[in-house]
Amino acid sequence: MHKNRLEAFSDGVLAIVITIMVLELKVPEGASVEVLCSLYPIFLSYVLSFVYVAIYWNNHHHMLHTVQRVTGRILWANMHLLFWLSLVPFATGFVGENHFAPLPVAVYGIVLLFAGAAYFVLQQVIIAAQGPGSLLQRAVGRDWQGKSSLVLYLVGVSVATSVPWLSMTIYVLVALLWLVPDKRIERLFGGEPS
Repeated sequence: MHKNRLEAFSDGVLAIVITIMVLELKVPEGASVEVLCSLYPIFLSYVLSFVYVAIYWNNHHHMLHTVQRVTGRILWANMHLLFWLSLVPFATGFVGENHFAPLPVAVYGIVLLFAGAAYFVLQQVIIAAQGPGSLLQRAVGRDWQGKSSLVLYLVGVSVATSVPWLSMTIYVLVALLWLVPDKRIERLFGGEPS
C-alpha cells in the first residue's frame, strides 16, 4: 500500500473528529453575557482539544513523510492512534460539560495519555519497518519530547482527582510543548516536507 492512502484515511478521520467536536458546541438559550460566559468551560475544552488534534495532524503528516513503505504493522499502529483520537470529542464534552470536575479531567488526561502512547508506538513501528538509520530514527533521536509528554500526562492524570486545575495546566503545557510543528523532520529535508 502506498502511504498516500494511509495519510488520506487518517486525514479523513481527524477531520471527522474536529467536526464532531464543533457540533457539540450548542448555541446558548438567551442573549445575555452571563449566558455566554456560562459556556466558557465548554469553549475552553473545545479550544484545547482542537489544538491537540491540530498538533497530531501536523506531526502525523511530518512523520508519514519519512515512510517509504507501509506495512501491516504500520496500518494497525495507525488505527490504534486513530482510535484514541476518536475519543477526544467524548473526553472534550465530558470535561467541558462538567466544568473541569475531577473525574472528567482524569478521563480527558487518560485519552491524551493513550493517544500520546499510540503515537509513540506508531513512531517505533515505522522506525522498525524502515530499518536501521531510517529518516524517522535520525529525526527523533532519543525523543525526549515524546517521552516527557507521556510522563507529564501521567502526572496530570494522577493529580486530577485532587487538583484538577493543575492537571488541566499540565495538559495545556504539553500542548504548548508541541504547538510548533516538529522541526526535527523538517531539518532532515532541508525545509518543510511536502
